[in-house]
Amino acid sequence: MFFKLALRNVRRSFRDYGVYLLTLTFGVCLFYTFNAIEGQGAMVYLSRNDNPMVSSILMLIDIFSVFVAVVLACLILYADRFLLRRRKRELGTYLLLGLTQGQVSRLLFLETGVVGLLSLAAGLALGVPASWGMSALTLSMFEVDVSGLLGLSFSWRAAGKTVLYFGLIFLLVMGFSGLEVSRARLIDLLQGERKNEVLKQRPLGWAVVQLALGAVCLAAAYAILLFFGMAIAVAVLPICIPMLTLGTLGTLLIFKSLSGFVLKFARERPGFYYKNLNLFTLRQWISKVHTTYLSQTVICILLLLAIGITASSVGLNSTLEQMTGQQAPFDLTVQNQSADWTGPEDFEGVLAEGGFDLKRLDWTADVPFYYNDPAVTGTAEASAALRLSDYDALLARQGRPGYTGVLPFLQADRNEGLVTGNLGLTYVVIPDEMAEGLELRRQVWCADYVGDKEKTESDLLALLRPLSQKISLRVESRLTIYQDVMGSKILALYLGLYLGFTFLLAAAAVLALQQLSQAADNTRRYAVLRRLGAEEKLVARSAAHQVALAFLLPLGLALIHAAVGMKAANDLIAMVGRVDSVGSSLAAALVLLLVYGGYFLATAAACRRMARNA
Repeated sequence: MFFKLALRNVRRSFRDYGVYLLTLTFGVCLFYTFNAIEGQGAMVYLSRNDNPMVSSILMLIDIFSVFVAVVLACLILYADRFLLRRRKRELGTYLLLGLTQGQVSRLLFLETGVVGLLSLAAGLALGVPASWGMSALTLSMFEVDVSGLLGLSFSWRAAGKTVLYFGLIFLLVMGFSGLEVSRARLIDLLQGERKNEVLKQRPLGWAVVQLALGAVCLAAAYAILLFFGMAIAVAVLPICIPMLTLGTLGTLLIFKSLSGFVLKFARERPGFYYKNLNLFTLRQWISKVHTTYLSQTVICILLLLAIGITASSVGLNSTLEQMTGQQAPFDLTVQNQSADWTGPEDFEGVLAEGGFDLKRLDWTADVPFYYNDPAVTGTAEASAALRLSDYDALLARQGRPGYTGVLPFLQADRNEGLVTGNLGLTYVVIPDEMAEGLELRRQVWCADYVGDKEKTESDLLALLRPLSQKISLRVESRLTIYQDVMGSKILALYLGLYLGFTFLLAAAAVLALQQLSQAADNTRRYAVLRRLGAEEKLVARSAAHQVALAFLLPLGLALIHAAVGMKAANDLIAMVGRVDSVGSSLAAALVLLLVYGGYFLATAAACRRMARNA
């Protein structure tokens, strides 16, 4: 009987459970997607090449999953409290009809179990295509052909982990619901509708002072961040703690000042204040101020974290890709470090003798480096010398202009990307004829492949490997460097999106539940407005405007915070490469539009429906 009653209640209260189910489903989908990465194409490619980053990525995902599970557990408990508050009168009626508190608790236990099973099934079903989409996103970042690794699959390991974590969360929610009902008094359940807080008039002067203090605190926090930089401001506690304290306090003061400031500002403009239902809308929003300003401060910070982490992870990926191009301009670079006493090696001859088709090489260059003699070159700071013709040939292959300045030219930057890998030499570029008076120090052979690069490199290295027994070879390839950098890219992207989606989901869900709760409280007031002659569209519009105020105000301040934070993050990342600000901003905007915008539209539609049905 209780199971049938639980099913009937879930079906009947589906509108109340709608946002709750949506949040649970998104949470399950998010958790499964990022715990199924070991079967996604990018991770399969890295595992196939024995990339050491694979174990680090999986370990960090496991660690962060615990944190995400705690955040989602708090979010689900908050949502469950919303549902209980909505149903207190119903639960009190069950007690009046003769059910014991234990039976009512058991009924809630069954209802939560049904909702949990539905959300688990829906979340896992949605997680499979979401995991495929994540795999397609990461594979699209690979320069090599990895199209064969993209496929739709189901991870039993991730599904089991998701069921375990969310099963524990649902058991916690069930126990909490049963405990709250068992301890509640009948009178509290029957009169469980929350009342508006008393609307206290705040002097405009005090509101302006709070707003000014909030702006000063934020300006000070921004100044600390921009002056010291992201690395120091975050890592050094004596700087980090004041910065975070000022930023949080400033955000709180700005939201708190809005109650007196906005109402006083609107009252001084009767044309706006008494137009349509603006008076009702503003007073209903301000009446929740004692709980709103605290929660909106938290939501603003969550949105800041979501926007900043998502944009930074995407921007960092573009920087890492540029670093790959700088570190590996050619497919292969072989350094004969013993050329000064064994002489130069004919690498192409060795390959041809081993049966390697040289047509598989698109381009090669054999470049000698000489010992620097200050008496010849006139430069004592360099350890080696390079002919101008060889230097220009390497630059031309990279599409870079040749050197046209005064010779000799000292190149002191060992990481300026002349060859693939680490040359490890400070060299001076000299005229070709000057090299006749210098002794050979090192031979550098560079090559680019044609066709299947992985197969070509495997065959080529198999023939060059025996040479390392006779001469000192240092072999560095674009594929090896690329795989190492791709591991870092995937780690940054996965963790950034994982945390970004989690914080965004938490912020959007909390706001949605708050507004649905307030709309439910306002149903009687909407009914009074209808009886007083207010048009139905105006009542529905008032409900939507209250939702818009709640969603857009923390978002607006979070965007300002994020703009300053991204400026500091970009300055830090730009020390090693250029940041794709447009791409990272578009990625963050897309995530906001999909998750935050979706919750806003769903909440606004639900609140409008409540107002119309009042």
